[in-house]
Amino acid sequence: MEASQLIGLDVGQKRIGVARASSVAKLAEPLTTIQASSGLEKLQQLVKQESADTIVVGLPRSLQGDDTGQTAWVRTWVDAAKKQIKLPFYWQDEALTSHIDEAERKAHKSAHDVDALAAAIILQDFLDAPEAQRALC
Repeated sequence: MEASQLIGLDVGQKRIGVARASSVAKLAEPLTTIQASSGLEKLQQLVKQESADTIVVGLPRSLQGDDTGQTAWVRTWVDAAKKQIKLPFYWQDEALTSHIDEAERKAHKSAHDVDALAAAIILQDFLDAPEAQRALC
């Protein structure tokens, strides 16, 4: 992957956590949390604002690696997003992301902070993974 600006997403049915990173610096940081009801519109604005050229989406699965109801919902959401945002989308397994250390949760004052932090963890896991293990949506 060439140098790029990445957006990481923790997609939920109520809120979407958003993080950003540069493939050069390889350090993800929480950006914001947006309401899922306006998610695609806000995401398009953030992609433009951040000059992003890659989107990484957390793929929720059970700890055994099986798909869940939430997995199907996120896949459907990504299919809709890909029709409106013409960038490469990648999956990143988020099986352990929901188990954010309790100290991290306490350090962040609201659920919005936790959602953006989860997106940053997803994006950091993607950046830390070998390119050969990255899966396009």
